[in-house]
Amino acid sequence: MRPRSTENRDLPPGVYRRKRIRKNGNIWVGYYYRNSLGKEIPLGTDLVKAKLKWAELEAKATPAELTTMKGIFDQYEKLIIPKKAPRTQKDNIYELKQLRTAFDPAPIDAITPSMVAQYRDTRSAKTRANREIALLSHVFNTAREWGLTTKVNPCLGVRKNKEKPRDYYANEAVWQAVYEEASEELKDAMDLAYLTGQRPADVLSMRKDDVEGVYLRVNQGKTGKRLRIVMEVDGVNNSLGTLLERIRRRTSDHLSPFFILNSNGKKLSWEMLRNRWQDAREAARVKAISEKKPELANRIAQFQFRDIRPKAASEITDLADASLLLGHSKEGITERVYRRIGAIAKPSK
Repeated sequence: MRPRSTENRDLPPGVYRRKRIRKNGNIWVGYYYRNSLGKEIPLGTDLVKAKLKWAELEAKATPAELTTMKGIFDQYEKLIIPKKAPRTQKDNIYELKQLRTAFDPAPIDAITPSMVAQYRDTRSAKTRANREIALLSHVFNTAREWGLTTKVNPCLGVRKNKEKPRDYYANEAVWQAVYEEASEELKDAMDLAYLTGQRPADVLSMRKDDVEGVYLRVNQGKTGKRLRIVMEVDGVNNSLGTLLERIRRRTSDHLSPFFILNSNGKKLSWEMLRNRWQDAREAARVKAISEKKPELANRIAQFQFRDIRPKAASEITDLADASLLLGHSKEGITERVYRRIGAIAKPSK
């Protein structure tokens, strides 16, 4: 019997792959099975489904590597995670690493709700455990779609840990203290984050060609939600329009299309922003201590750049407007997680 080629040694007996280069340069890969009569049967382009179809044709069990969670995790990481947003990919890879320590050797049909609950209770990071169980649930549902199990998802009905949303609010004193110590590019980023109510990654990704007429177009990286934020009213710039004009003037000598640039005209990365933020915050904290304002210093130390988004949501009077700006589909999320100051009420008399 002729030995198998190296590139097909990872495939079941009788299965081989073909590759073709398309006109656009992409490589097409297809899987085929040659039965005992020498007939070729196409198995498709998905390796998982190809192996399942082979097992069916051979009347054998599902390949061993796809009966345990390790093999399923491997396929999920290879086929599903790369299709997600960059930040979600990063989170999923970390979450999968945690799940593997507990579930890698387990057969998929052996996982029970009690095992999932035990995982929840043994994880010290309670909020993170919720995210990991949510990912495990999606992995299990994906495995069901692949035909690797017919069991009911064991994550269904498992109680999640209670989560308390972060409730830090940066008041004007805290904001001004950090703002005074910030570099010009950090001031631009702070102002743009506040006026648009967007996440840090989306703020850093904003470009000058995102301006369309009287609108700043925003495409949220995490959710894919699209927004158009008004920059002028009746031909007069509002606060956002004025800010973008200021940024254009400051960066006019640079060719980069992005709004948030350092002094050398380079787009500010998250690492650059974080370093500038930490420096400004620490300088503001030390100054507050020297002025004998320990409470302010403590509040400054807790201030994170991500707190600017809920600050914006909290300071918009109308909840519906705040929810729309943040790109939420439900006002309840805005109110429960992002509104961090109470409503204004009148006294009884």
